Amino acid sequence: MAIAAKPYLQEVSIRPDMDLDYDLYPYNIAAVRELGHLTFHQDVTFFVGENGAGKSTVLEAIALALGYSPEGGTKNVQLSTTDSVSNLYQALRLAKSFRKPSDGYFLRAESFFNLATYMDDVGYLGGYGNKSLHARSHGEAFMAVLLQKFSGKGLYLLDEPEAAMSPSRQLAALAAIHQLVQDDSQFIIATHSPILLSYPNAKILQFDGTGISEVSYEDTEHFAITRDFLNHYPRRLEQLLNED
Repeated sequence: MAIAAKPYLQEVSIRPDMDLDYDLYPYNIAAVRELGHLTFHQDVTFFVGENGAGKSTVLEAIALALGYSPEGGTKNVQLSTTDSVSNLYQALRLAKSFRKPSDGYFLRAESFFNLATYMDDVGYLGGYGNKSLHARSHGEAFMAVLLQKFSGKGLYLLDEPEAAMSPSRQLAALAAIHQLVQDDSQFIIATHSPILLSYPNAKILQFDGTGISEVSYEDTEHFAITRDFLNHYPRRLEQLLNED
């Protein structure tokens, strides 16, 4: 029986030889403190949770441990305009597949403007349709990365990619992700989007005050709150706007 190449990134854990102070950031975040052995789906793994729960912190650390720049891009882009990166990446141990992905990218909504500026400065736009990312809307630029830059058989890390996307663009992104999964790609995505989270058979990891746990799509707060609001929005608006 043949051994599957995916997931390219199989597992992440804290190195046992590390002497860590769990009273200091980022180790005082429950999800980091209770990281344990985080295993990934061969296709799509989502990180979900409230702001500050640690999902972007963990995704950033994984990206840095894999050799990406703090502000994203391919591994050929080494861009850092801030000194706010945590040292968590130095404490991670990564378990990888026997086969390396042939493509990879770290897409970070928070710093995408800086990455787009860097691409203009170095004049490398071939992977982005030979057009400046700044010459498009934020959402169009994100879609250009998904549709033009990602070439398949890759490991892609996305941090809140829905930040600049309309609901219709999120649906288009979902279709693009599926096409890439079918082309032997793996995704790890930190998101708040109930649209993206609906991807079939994905592994959803909930980050909260108790640590990290796997949940089903319909058990996520994102799904429950969105469904409740859309089904009862007049009443919910009345409750929200008329509160003392």
